[in-house]
Amino acid sequence: MLKPPATARIEPGLTEYETAISFMKSRIAAIREGDAGELLWFVEHPPLYTAGTSAAESDLTDAQRFPTYQAGRGGQWTYHGPGQRVVYALLDLNEPHGAVPARDIRAYVAGLEAWMIATLKDFGVKGETRAGRVGIWVARGGQEDKIGAIGVRVSRWVSWHGMALNVNPDLSHFTGIIPCGIREHGVTSLAELGIDTTMAAVDEALQRNFTKVFG
Repeated sequence: MLKPPATARIEPGLTEYETAISFMKSRIAAIREGDAGELLWFVEHPPLYTAGTSAAESDLTDAQRFPTYQAGRGGQWTYHGPGQRVVYALLDLNEPHGAVPARDIRAYVAGLEAWMIATLKDFGVKGETRAGRVGIWVARGGQEDKIGAIGVRVSRWVSWHGMALNVNPDLSHFTGIIPCGIREHGVTSLAELGIDTTMAAVDEALQRNFTKVFG
């Protein structure tokens, strides 16, 4: 039986976090059963903090500022909010995707990193990885700032959660947490780097570069 094709869906407005989790659980079950195709789901959330499976309570420095959620993904504390493009990648990892082999979570995470780096390059930004730090970093003026976060969960070889790219969020919102448990580095965004662009342009670049990386 042929599987339904993969699609990209851009959600208008702000998506509540509980709504996103409920939808992803339903969709990955349908993907597993062959009743739905793979999906790249583009959303923005209202301001909130999510804790991954490695999150330390001490890294939530302002618990009253925004709602907090246990995400169930890998990683530590992350902020989501308006101006940040979150892409939930709901993919059947039983199958290879481009250069990413089947059932290889490490290679899948590396693919997500390569996807974000290729997208940033389209906007003249050099995104880089760092050993021991998941996500994408920008080196400038003797410092390193995080511009993109990655946190994944894989359930019976179907992936959910995904990545978040800072386009033009309010960077002061990150001060209620220690992002990803890293105190010695900051966060940045395309806007803070002087890149004047739109979310629509970022979405187009993300879709184009996903195909280049994942086939």
